[in-house]
Amino acid sequence: MIINRGDQRCISAWRRALKRSLLLPALWVLLAGPAAGRAAPVAFEPGERLTYVLKWEMLPVGEAVLEVLPMKWIGGEAVFHFVLTATSYPVIDPFFKVRDRVEAFADSGMTRSLLFKKDQHEGRTRRMVVVSFDWDRREARFANFDKQREPIAVADGTFDPLAAFYFSRLFDLQTHRLIERPVTDGKRCVTGKLRVIKREDITANSRVYDTFLVMPEMTHIRGVFEKSRGADIKLWVSADHRRIPIRIESRVALGRFVGELVSDSAAATAGAVSLSKRQRAGLP
Repeated sequence: MIINRGDQRCISAWRRALKRSLLLPALWVLLAGPAAGRAAPVAFEPGERLTYVLKWEMLPVGEAVLEVLPMKWIGGEAVFHFVLTATSYPVIDPFFKVRDRVEAFADSGMTRSLLFKKDQHEGRTRRMVVVSFDWDRREARFANFDKQREPIAVADGTFDPLAAFYFSRLFDLQTHRLIERPVTDGKRCVTGKLRVIKREDITANSRVYDTFLVMPEMTHIRGVFEKSRGADIKLWVSADHRRIPIRIESRVALGRFVGELVSDSAAATAGAVSLSKRQRAGLP
């Protein structure tokens, strides 16, 4: 791959944005879409793997993967095991290498988080974060490279950002127009809010999807989003029972990040992710 001068400028801007922690916080907010009721049928199960291409403006810079791994056992209890990885492309690595892995563990009833881990490698930044939950005391404790903070109080039913994303997929967006849930990163516990804006068809990876556009409230968002007037985050999720993210978009003063679905391992067995309005009407 040949990088021209224009691409070099894009890469430099992308690197500056990542140094201000734009990419992953944007994903965190989108993946922390909380919710407040249960719904059926089941939206996900072990074996699901969703792959996204990540772009800074029009320049592809990396890949993100969301996976539901086989059930684990923690304290004699079967638990869900969710994983998010973000990887920069080799051509981007000399400028800003990203190798992130995030793991979340939630009880099999999807009522609360049990453990959260983040192995972060972004340029020169390295973090090994663990957030442990003590539900007898209703506390969560944050540690980075084994350096622990004082525990914080958490509300009943609190999720970490990644588990909260999967929890939010259990709900019918036709009837839940404003969705709320307590979410913690181990440093603070807030009530996250996700608002359903509208239903619309979008095109991603040369395919048309029937989706709901949802947006998180920005009240509790820190970092570059605080400093950018008019910053917002948009998420388009499939309008079927799986409610998978099709496109993620964030806009701030430094530019625009986009994550777009390119592969869905469950689609072959579960059928099409979501039919467009024309397809539902039997039109080509």
